[in-house]
Parts: sequence; structure tokens; C-alpha cells
Amino acid sequence: MLSLLKRWIFSILLIPVCVYFLLHRGEYTLLDNFHLIVHEAGHLFFSFFGTFVQFLGGTLMQIIIPILFLIIFYKSYMPKGMQASFFLLGHSFINISVYAADARTQTLPLLGNGKHDWAYLLNEMNILTLDAEIGYFFFGLAILSFVMAILLPVHRLAE
Repeated sequence: MLSLLKRWIFSILLIPVCVYFLLHRGEYTLLDNFHLIVHEAGHLFFSFFGTFVQFLGGTLMQIIIPILFLIIFYKSYMPKGMQASFFLLGHSFINISVYAADARTQTLPLLGNGKHDWAYLLNEMNILTLDAEIGYFFFGLAILSFVMAILLPVHRLAE
């Protein structure tokens, strides 16, 4: 019984945190500062690949960094780190979902020159009117990532 509890304790602790972030989508928290730094670094890193990729680079980096953490923790056989990485990825997807859904209204406060990445990207692809749907798509990925974080102990790796 103690072994089972030890296996699931991190998941049990993650559940209310995940639920909180899902129910409070769009509320700025301390964790958003991390995503903001990663996002802005992505613009710089991807600036060498043209304007479109530079605008996309912030979002790409927000996805790449948690996935890199996930790979590192997987290779190091660190299940709790993998759970934390899935959680971070899920929170990042929530962050992205809010930003993408804001493309038409552009009500979010922005850094720098004030150009809205998702307004530019969706306008360039002629799908600006789908901003809300794209936001919900990323929100769905957030839910999936949180479920993966919580259910990871089902996998034998987490023994």
C-alpha cells in the first residue's frame, strides 16, 4: 500500500494544480514569467529563419523546451521529472491558447514593439477568423498534457 501511495503521490498533488490552471485560463501567474522568457528567447533564436518563423519562434520555443526536459528526464529514468515536464508543457499550451485566441481582439498586453505574433501568423495564413478555434485546440493539448502528467505512474517507467 505504501509503495502504491509513493508511486501516485506526485500525481495526487498535481491534480488540484492542473484543475486550477484549467479553470483559471488566462490569469497571469508566476509560472507565466518563465514562459515569457522562453517565448521571447524563441523569437531571437528563430530570427535567422525569416519573418514568419521568427513570429512563430516564440511559440515553438514554448513547446520545445518542455519537450527537451521530457526527453532528458526520460533518458535519465526520472519519472517525477517527466511528470513535471508534462505539466510544464500543459501550462505552456494554456499560455499559447490564450495568446492565439487573442489574435483578433489583441487585448493582451505585449512586450516590445507590440506586434501580436498570432495576429500576424493567422493573418498570413488567411485564417485569422479561426483564432478562437485554434486557441481551443491548444487548450485541448493542455488538457492532454496534464492527463499525461497525472497518469504517468500507470506506465511501468514510473515504478
